[in-house]
Amino acid sequence: MEAFASGVSAVDSFVWGWALIWLLLGTHLIMTFRTKFIQRKIGKAIALSIAKDDPSFSEGDISQFGALTTALAATIGTGNIVGVGTGLLFGGPGAIFWMWITGVFGMATKYSEVYMALKYRVKDKNGEMLGGAMYALERGLKNKKVGKVLAVLFALFTAIASFGIGASVQSNSLAGAIHSTSLFNGDAVPGWLIGIVCVILVGIVILGGVKSISRVCEKLVPFMAIFYAACCIIIICINYRYVGEAIGLILSCAFTGHAAFGGAVGSGMMLGLQYGFKRGLFSNESGLGSAPLVASSAITKNPARQALVSMTGTFWDTVIICAITGITLVSCMLADPEIADSILAAGGANAFGGGAALATACFETIPVFGPLVLVVGLLCFTYSTMLGWAQYGNRAITYLFGSRGVRIYQIAFLFFVFWGCVSSGSLVWDISDITNALMAVPNCIGVLALSGVIARETQHYVYENNLDEKDEAVLPVVNK
Repeated sequence: MEAFASGVSAVDSFVWGWALIWLLLGTHLIMTFRTKFIQRKIGKAIALSIAKDDPSFSEGDISQFGALTTALAATIGTGNIVGVGTGLLFGGPGAIFWMWITGVFGMATKYSEVYMALKYRVKDKNGEMLGGAMYALERGLKNKKVGKVLAVLFALFTAIASFGIGASVQSNSLAGAIHSTSLFNGDAVPGWLIGIVCVILVGIVILGGVKSISRVCEKLVPFMAIFYAACCIIIICINYRYVGEAIGLILSCAFTGHAAFGGAVGSGMMLGLQYGFKRGLFSNESGLGSAPLVASSAITKNPARQALVSMTGTFWDTVIICAITGITLVSCMLADPEIADSILAAGGANAFGGGAALATACFETIPVFGPLVLVVGLLCFTYSTMLGWAQYGNRAITYLFGSRGVRIYQIAFLFFVFWGCVSSGSLVWDISDITNALMAVPNCIGVLALSGVIARETQHYVYENNLDEKDEAVLPVVNK
């Protein structure tokens, strides 16, 4: 197992080299340019996210807000808490800056990938919407053979990735937080027991399909996001004397690459970039192609409306919440340098739940209330993320094998939920990083190949004020 873990770690380092970083960053920058800096429409996008399209005048299965919250359920979670912690431990404070950059420029990529998913979505024989990068690649690319190959690869990588980023990482992080908490003797709670509880809670909802998942997420996501952000702000206020220094350290480490906290945490600009992009992608999933899998089911008049709504997910997730988390963690470590020393003395970022341990240590600077916030927050975050990713994998399996493969997939997904609670934290994160990277490649190829279509139609709908115009294109029906 040790040799296997070392091999996985080596593959992880290879796939997350400069080639993938430049693919993601290049896609973010190109689509920012081609959409005329669509990020400046964030105000309009937020307004649309709480509006409702009339189902009698628009096609789709779930509301725009439901699609957004389901996507947010899969992104606002461990990436914002444990992901920021592991990025900080491995890449240093500078990684937080690069996470933030992936959010700012990733908004354009999120808009673009959702746009192409809506434009090329299809209906199944029951009239339900199906969409995502696989349908866009298959239908949108001029070379149909290449498009089909990329579509199958994307769907395959998505299904595999859901077992990591969507199942095992989430349950692993929750188990790590429980084992580290001071509210009770967390080590006395066996991982298998946490796994069984998670399997039951997740299984009850995912068997109900996208509408069931959407209803739960609409209620859970706004509450948990506001609750968690408010608690982070409280901690930042407590450590207000260190906030300016924390921001300065994040910026300086991003460009100089020097070690922080006495050399204990992270060093090297490449590490900061690498883990900033890793954890940024894990957090907001811009370029991954995951959010369009649910966004394509939204009730919307035209692709641009839902693309704008989905873009707000990256804004809330990374531009706001990850930034708040990063400042919270760094200011806590400046206020109490022993936090980093104690975690590294126990095995550092390679220890079970290293990121969870760092987040727990920082939140425990507020006795009783802080640990309670983290455990409750992680419980809500991991649960909602597992629900969202179960639906993503469902869509991928439906594309590959039709509806007959869904039940087998759901059983496998629940197995990995359990496995995450009893497995090594570092191995789980490495496998998830690899599958995330593999998803990103065909999706980014699709976004770039269809960038001309996206840019042209964005000009019409967004910049020529035609957002209320209905797209009259007839959706194909597939036998899935």
